[in-house]
This record gives sequence, C-alpha cells and structure tokens, in this order.
Amino acid sequence: MNIKIPDEVKYIIDTLEANGYESYAVGGCVRDSILGVEPKDWDICTPALPEQTIKCFEQQHHIIETGLRHGTITLILNHKPFEITTYRIDGIYSDNRRPDKVGFVNDLKTDLSRRDFTINAMAYNPQKGLTDFFDGEKNLKSGIIKCVGDADKRFQEDALRIMRAMRFASVLGFEIDKNTSKAMLENKKLLKNISVERIAVELNKMITGKNIKETLTRHILIITEIIPEILPMIGFQQNNPWHYLDVWQHTLTALVNSPADVILRLTMLFHDIGKPDCYTQSEDKTGHFYGHPQISRDMARKILRRLKYDNNTVETVTQLILYHDAEIQPQKKHIKKWLNKIGEEKFRRLLEVKKADNKAQSINLAQKKLAILNNIEFLLNEIIEQKQCFSLKDLAVNGRDLIDIGIAEGSRIGVILNRLINMVIDEKTENDKTKLLEIAKRIKGD
Repeated sequence: MNIKIPDEVKYIIDTLEANGYESYAVGGCVRDSILGVEPKDWDICTPALPEQTIKCFEQQHHIIETGLRHGTITLILNHKPFEITTYRIDGIYSDNRRPDKVGFVNDLKTDLSRRDFTINAMAYNPQKGLTDFFDGEKNLKSGIIKCVGDADKRFQEDALRIMRAMRFASVLGFEIDKNTSKAMLENKKLLKNISVERIAVELNKMITGKNIKETLTRHILIITEIIPEILPMIGFQQNNPWHYLDVWQHTLTALVNSPADVILRLTMLFHDIGKPDCYTQSEDKTGHFYGHPQISRDMARKILRRLKYDNNTVETVTQLILYHDAEIQPQKKHIKKWLNKIGEEKFRRLLEVKKADNKAQSINLAQKKLAILNNIEFLLNEIIEQKQCFSLKDLAVNGRDLIDIGIAEGSRIGVILNRLINMVIDEKTENDKTKLLEIAKRIKGD
C-alpha cells in the first residue's frame, strides 16, 4: 500500500524519526487516502511525549499547545495545522464523551486499539507502509463500519460515536456491522450526555450523505432518541391522491431528492413534521392537512433551537418550511413579488424544496407541478440575467431623491418607495427615475 502524503507530513515524520521517535500518519487521513479522497486534515502519532515533540520543532516552527493533557500539540507548517499526538491509552470516560485522564504508551497497537472504528484505526509510514491490526482496510473495501474491539465499550466511552457511525454509513454509503449496530441501539440513551452542538454537527454531515435514506431507515430508533417528534410520522398514512407514501417515507424520499445542502436537507427533514397533528378527513375519506406548513414551521423552530442551531439556519429553514406548499405562479410579476419578499437565494432554495417535495408525490400528478417549476426557474433566470427590478436596491429612485422633491418625513419615504417598487413589479410603470419621481409627487399630495 503506497499512500501519497503531503511534503509537510513527510517532513514531520522524518524529523521525529531523525530524533529517534517512530511516527505515522493516522486515522481519517489514512482512511480517506485509501478511498481516493483527498484528506482535509493530516494527524500524526508518535511515542514521543509532548515536550519531546516540541523540542524537535520549537527552534524553527510555531507550535500551539493544543491539548498537552491528552498528548496533543499542533504544529503550523506553511500556514497549515498538523496535530501530533503521543501514543496513549485512555482512562475512565465518566461523562461518556472524553476520558478523565490518559496514559502515554510506547506501543502503536495499544494506541490504535482505543479508536472508534476499524476504518479509522490504521496508520501509515512511508518506509513501513500500512499498519492495520484490526482489518480496517478489509472493512473499508467491504463497506463496513465496525467498532474496534468491544462495541459496547466503545460507545460507553464516547456516545457521540453512535452518531459518527451513522454519519460514516450515510456519507460513505457503508453498512454498519451487526454487533456494532446492536450496541448502538442498546446505548442510544447515552446520547443525552452529549452536547447538542456536537450532535448537530454530526446530524448535518449525516443528512447530506448519499446513503441518508437507508441510514435513517435502519437506525430510526436512534434518530428519534434525539428528535422524538419524528415518531408520529412513521407509518402515518396520508390517504390523499397526491401521496402514495406515508408521511415518513414521503419525507425520506423528498430528503434524498434535494441537493446535498444542509439548509435544504434540514428543510426536507422537517417540512411535513406537523402533518400528524393536523390531519382531518372529508366525507369521502380523503385525508387533508390544513395548516401543516405553519405547524411544521413551529415544530422545526423548536427542534432547531433545542439543538442550538444558529439564528440564520433556524430562520432560513423555518421560512422555507412555511412556504414549501405555497403557490408560485409562472408569471414574471408573481416571481418578482417572491423575489422582493425573500430574495433570490431563498427563492432558488424554495424552488429546490418544492421540486424535492413533488418528486416524492404521486408521479403523474407531480409531473405537472415539476413542469411548472421548471418554467418558473426559466423565467427567474431571465429576470436575473436581464437585471429586471424587483427590490428597492434596484429601484431607479431612493430616499435621497424623495427628500430632494420635498418629501421629508422618514416613514412617508418608506411608504412611497414600497408603493413605487410594487408598481414597477406589477408593470404599472417603468423603472425610470423621471417617471417614478412624477408618481412620487402625485402620491405625496394624496
């Protein structure tokens, strides 16, 4: 096995070995290299104690004492960080997240044995090649996520590994080993000990993976441990000609039909979460979900706040959920009103949301909706390419212009500008400064 490592990593390994300390690239960078994916980060492990590692590099390079207690220092080379960690064995994990203390060891196998999954427990040295004590390469080639050693112990040490297993399964398109999966389920309640911020990070990576539908389907009891509001969706029949899937299966299908963007995937995950709460039936037994966008929005906001998502994510996702079922007419005037209301970026996302939603509906009926959406997107592109006016910043007049013609009251200026932009959008007048000022003067006298 020959892995191409960056010059900086080779320099670190060569320098440590020149000082008598063996060293290896380790973990995710080795896994990704074998998969043919360029690693984002390169980590190095060595038996050298942190102070010994520092002594090897301190004369020429900037060093950050990242986590000396856990044996880690960060070396800055060519403005890039490289973590170097001493071989270690972990003590008790009283918080199910991090060891209370660690002990340093001289043995690479001992260090690798404490890691989460076999595919992350491989090490590489340019001279010695790949070191793989736990069949990581075999599992990588077979597409298997498997814990190193005792799966129960691994998850009890760090319950976030349960989410990481699901994330790797989704992102890599892998299956989770039977014993590992069993241990995940048995230890799922330990997730309550993990910070919601860390869970949200893993959730984001998981839902943007290519295998998310299969991952959520197989491990639904774990995701509902975090988001119990999903449970009523499972198996909830819609009894509606627009839908051939229950609410949860529709959600999963819409999810995988949306681009792999966190905002869009979160939107699709929660866009119908309020449906079970507002289900009604007409006399002919047809199911209806009146008001479900508003209820879904409110539920999604509560969930996202609980998971401590940032304000922009919360507001964008909940707004897309609110409008996901709204009618958009394939007319430039109507499209411009939407652009004025939510802006181009959100409007394009809204179209993606509606496309994904429609692709998870009854095929014959959905095709008509998809054709309309494609037409709307065509008109949208024309509006943008032709720089047609749909917002105050594009209007040919501004507040200063209105002041110059004698309109001094601030609130009045805003009212008049909004009337002018609406007239331009409705094509009642051109976006021409002279004409707009003439109209403003007439409005001023009203």
